[in-house]
Amino acid sequence: MRFSPDFAPPGRRPPRAPARGRLGALAAGLALALGLTGCGAATTGGTDGAAPATTGTAATADRVEPLAATPRPELPATVESADGARTTVTSADRIVPLSGGLSEIVFTLGLGPKVVARDITATFEQAAKLPVVTRAHDVSAESVLSLRPTVVLAETTTGPAEAVEQIREAGIPLVVVDPAGQLSDVGRRIEAVAAALGVPDAGAELDARTASRIDAVRGSVPAPADGRKKPRVAFLYLRGSASVHLLGGRESGASSLIEAAGGIDAGKASGLTKDFTAITSEALAKAAPDVFLVMSKGLESVGGVDGLLKLPGIAETPAGLDRRVVAVDDGVLLNYGPRTDRVLAELVAKLHPESGAEG
Repeated sequence: MRFSPDFAPPGRRPPRAPARGRLGALAAGLALALGLTGCGAATTGGTDGAAPATTGTAATADRVEPLAATPRPELPATVESADGARTTVTSADRIVPLSGGLSEIVFTLGLGPKVVARDITATFEQAAKLPVVTRAHDVSAESVLSLRPTVVLAETTTGPAEAVEQIREAGIPLVVVDPAGQLSDVGRRIEAVAAALGVPDAGAELDARTASRIDAVRGSVPAPADGRKKPRVAFLYLRGSASVHLLGGRESGASSLIEAAGGIDAGKASGLTKDFTAITSEALAKAAPDVFLVMSKGLESVGGVDGLLKLPGIAETPAGLDRRVVAVDDGVLLNYGPRTDRVLAELVAKLHPESGAEG
């Protein structure tokens, strides 16, 4: 059984649910993106009875921030795709990005008016009214081709392979980019997209802006004080309708962000070396998380925090006892793109409320 395409993790193909009676690491990866303007984050916490559980939501709209000057593509441009193909792009007049992360980069470069379609995970305001031609990893070649694109941007995980090949066979320039998995991928992806669209200078500008903002947020992470330890954060992938409840490990895609926000990836620290494993009481006891990090639709699919606490072993963890859950909008949690500084800032605030950053 596959996850619902609408819930598929950004950046990678959705993992299969475990076979009956079988545990183990599952192929997945979820690219994380939350932002002060790009997501909603819910936290519930406190077992001292002093206050009820609270929900915090980003105050500003779900928008990307384009560069101040609109770039003019200098084409043709010949680039090497991540799948080994060399592609020559002659026009960027009608762009179709086949993932939410790639859409975010194109719009932030200032080329949003040239985008004619979107993936369902491109939920930010500027893209929201565009026709949907892909649902995460379920590309409709016919829908893409009907929009007469002059260039299509895909990821190595975009599929099915037959649909991608059909687009290429139709003579449409198709550029493939490696998916994101950690903070160090942000600049690489921006530069790859900018080069393909003939705006390398805009790419360099956006890369520098993004890196500067990320560095500033990383510099704001408070040092543990008064004997406090770094919070242990367990990234959970939840899809209640499919009975998929997974604990992220070293390769889940979340470690880089959690660690940059001053936390410890509890799954990775407990010895989970791959991407995901099924949630069990034993695995959670070993991870001993102080905080659960989840996607908002995933949390909703299991019945919210109350439903999450009914899963095996959840209620017995420090995070479960404190009802400490951070929920992030699915479309932005792990994108590792131009809004990653906002993702990081929000996580810093949620993981370190004692610092006074949360507000």
